[in-house]
Amino acid sequence: MKASSAQDSRSEAGSDPGFTVPTWMHVLGGWIHRHPDAWIRLGNLETRVLQEAIADIKVEKPVYVAGLARSGTTVLLERLAEHPQVATHRYADFPPLLTPYWWNRWLSLVPHSRETAQERAHKDGIAITSQSPEAFEEMLWMAFFADIHDPARCEVFDRQASHPAFEGFYDEHIRKLLAIRRRQRYVAKGNYNLVRLGYLHKLYPDARFVVAIRDPVWHIASLMKQQRLFATGEAKQPRALEHMRRVGHFEFGLDRRAINVGDDAMTARITSLWNTGQEVEGWALYWADLYRHVADVLDTDPALGEACLVVHYEDLCNRPEEMLIRLHEHCELPIRPEAIKEAAKGLRAPTYYRPKFNEGELSLIREITYPVAARFGRPANRTGAETAKPGPFGPGFV
Repeated sequence: MKASSAQDSRSEAGSDPGFTVPTWMHVLGGWIHRHPDAWIRLGNLETRVLQEAIADIKVEKPVYVAGLARSGTTVLLERLAEHPQVATHRYADFPPLLTPYWWNRWLSLVPHSRETAQERAHKDGIAITSQSPEAFEEMLWMAFFADIHDPARCEVFDRQASHPAFEGFYDEHIRKLLAIRRRQRYVAKGNYNLVRLGYLHKLYPDARFVVAIRDPVWHIASLMKQQRLFATGEAKQPRALEHMRRVGHFEFGLDRRAINVGDDAMTARITSLWNTGQEVEGWALYWADLYRHVADVLDTDPALGEACLVVHYEDLCNRPEEMLIRLHEHCELPIRPEAIKEAAKGLRAPTYYRPKFNEGELSLIREITYPVAARFGRPANRTGAETAKPGPFGPGFV
């Protein structure tokens, strides 16, 4: 979707151009979405044509940024994408994401007008252009796993998961992206990769993982704000709903879907709470369910724990330079001190909204989420402030 302009940043979603999907994108995106097998074949053909050009390119130390939506994953992706060694997916890669080389070759031949960065549809102050990094990797997963976003099924991919056709296509796709960008390291943001950490580490044992987490009171307030915004925008502009489905974003809006981490009853309960307007309890249970799963995985998989850096959103806002240094060190991306200072500019806690929960809602959130938050070293006190404690995941924990 296009992003809204700065002067429209507080307008109602229905009149917001951020929810507008151009006709050509809607038509082409729909065709690709309805015929994944055909586009997989085209992607494989592209690989065969380019075999010599990508023969010496290997996927080494890929970086995966994951977290429940609104936890700071986009900011982390953007800062990592600024590194001269890094290649990511970009907004311009959609719709024909499965044939990245041919599409980017075509784009290089098409005249381009000067772009002005626009605030994205989320109205969170993040301005984007067609060249901004974006979380499009989910389209690759959906092309091979048709039921991957079915809340009635467990969506966890652990070390026992296996799909040779997907794994080959996925690796070749990343190699092509590295060739296109002329970079050495692949970085992907994928909220759903929270439940695929084991599988991805199995595929790439040298991978680095960055898991974002946020104070649950503020996090749930942000999630509820986005849900209202996207539900309104999609109701008034139905193409936006189809676009969200095609790119694999089911976090908000009219087709919101909970990630099933193996507890069918809990997922059904969360869905029921959402459907009956009990947003606070639904989001609190979802936050606890998802991050409990992550804590369990990291506790029981020492190798993955060593490869994973847990970043608290509040630390990123309050101590940006320190956190960005740790982030780049963990990802093994050397960076100059002046680049860190530049990257830290603008990183601050949001000021355009505040949680408006009553005491009963705050009590409910604390009761449900704080036991899980404590496992990440951040149990909050009664006022919502946090006290940092040493984390359980070794030197990778922030």
